[in-house]
Order: sequence, then structure tokens, then C-alpha cells
Amino acid sequence: MGVRRRGRELALQLLYQRELAGGEVDALAASSTDLQEVPPAAREFASTLLRGVIAHLAEIDRELTGQADNWRLERMAAVDRNILRLAMFELLHEPDTPVSVVIDEAIELAKRYGSERSSQFVNGVLDAFAQRVRATAEAQ
Repeated sequence: MGVRRRGRELALQLLYQRELAGGEVDALAASSTDLQEVPPAAREFASTLLRGVIAHLAEIDRELTGQADNWRLERMAAVDRNILRLAMFELLHEPDTPVSVVIDEAIELAKRYGSERSSQFVNGVLDAFAQRVRATAEAQ
């Protein structure tokens, strides 16, 4: 498994844990044996994603709410919501990662950790968001 994919998985697990149990980022990271056992590059990437999502959570949730027609955040499955948050953070704040890679990685996370239909939901939301962002950028 690639370093970045493993980093995304770890970030997802920590976001999910934070949402369900609460806690500070540093405490969550320190208590994660999985995070401590991966190569430094995966640990660093997971930390970047985790801290980035939390730092930009209000913006990400606003964008997500605007994009996911007829879906309030509270109605989304917690795993799906956090996969979308990770991907939206990357799409908005990590321009070096190609859009197609971000979406493909989110779909893979949804297949692995979500429900039977999670990957379709995640794909639909992220693809529509990417198209909207692209259209806005082209109009400017």
C-alpha cells in the first residue's frame, strides 16, 4: 500500500474517532498505535490531512453542505462524511494532488470502510464539486 493511501486511511480513522469520542488532535495522534507504526512519510501525510481538515472544518462543511443536495451533514453516515471532508480538504487546499487522484482515493476509502453504496455517493458528490470548482475557475 502506498504511503499517501495509508496516510489517508489513518487520517480517516482519526477523524472518525474524533467525531465519535471527541478529543484533541495531538492526543488522538499520540494514542494511535497505527499512526506510530507507519513510515514517517505516511505519518506526516496523515497529520497534514487531519490538521488541515480540522483547521478548515467550517469551510469544508459549508462547501459539502452546498454540494450534497438533499443531504444534511447529520444525515450522512459518519464514515462517508469524513471521507468527503478529507477529499474536500485536498481539493481545496492541496493543489499538487490531481483532482482525479483525490476522487479515486476517496472512492477506494469508501469501498473499504463505507457501506455498499458509499462509493457511489462519494463519487457523485466529489465529481460534482470538482466540476463546479473547475467551471468557476474557467469563468474567472
